[in-house]
Amino acid sequence: MPSSNRGMFGRGNGTITVIEQPVMRAYRRKAKIVFYVTWFIVAVLAATVAASKWHPVIALLAGIASGFVTGGIAWAVVAAWPVIRAIWWWTPETLLTGSLVFGWIELAEHTTLAYRLAFTAAITGIPAVFKPVRARINQGLWCLVTRHRIRTCFSEFIITNRTGSLPLILWARPTPVGERVWIWLRPGLSLDDLQNRLDKIAVACWASTALAETASRSNAAFIRLDIKRRDVLTGTITSPLLDMIRPGTPATQRDTTEIPTALDLPQVPASEVITTRPVPLKRPDHKMPAPASPPAPAASDGGDISDWI
Repeated sequence: MPSSNRGMFGRGNGTITVIEQPVMRAYRRKAKIVFYVTWFIVAVLAATVAASKWHPVIALLAGIASGFVTGGIAWAVVAAWPVIRAIWWWTPETLLTGSLVFGWIELAEHTTLAYRLAFTAAITGIPAVFKPVRARINQGLWCLVTRHRIRTCFSEFIITNRTGSLPLILWARPTPVGERVWIWLRPGLSLDDLQNRLDKIAVACWASTALAETASRSNAAFIRLDIKRRDVLTGTITSPLLDMIRPGTPATQRDTTEIPTALDLPQVPASEVITTRPVPLKRPDHKMPAPASPPAPAASDGGDISDWI
């Protein structure tokens, strides 16, 4: 969708657009429909249930009131869904930043400057010294970056529906070769749309390759996207057997005379070996023999030949 200067944070040039106006208008229309449908259904059901205990007029008013409240809640959820989705996109960063700020405030209120400096040095020094800790932090940061880069891919060149609403990027976790992201697609997108643009997704995520496949056998909207940044097969694997050799141990020469170079059967003498020539099989004759004719009856001079007929 083309960017607009009219965003959710104001009007005018230079405004950062978080949610596009067509998306907001589309969800407002959906919210109105959901409000009236929910109001009618809940009002009828509530009035029917309440009529068994209260006066019909009071039950009708109670059903209308309960339906109005329930419809208002449904309207608020549907209308605010683009905002809720944007908050979900930034939830990890918000929680991480809030934890750091809240932790620093609590540390400043209960400790002195020396303890605060020591705590800051520990937070920054431990990842710098220990490689496993630094690798874990780096993988977590790449997961956060990948989620936003995939969202950029959907907003730039994968949008196919009329309103331009983006799918829900659920979560991401590190893998030995990169990151794995789970995505819930919306109507208008399919797995083929992503597989036809995997090269562009890899470029947008600053990776080498990207793979997409379904994450559920019963729901095609739930997919899994693998972002590959490195190849683990090209890494050097060190063997722990080398550490078991003491340094300075001289190399020993192996006697190669005991290594057999041919098949040896000393248990069977050569005189007992009997060689037989295979008997060739007779080839079947292509000409089938003619069937034997029945024997002719013996000639008789005017005798009874009824036994031969």
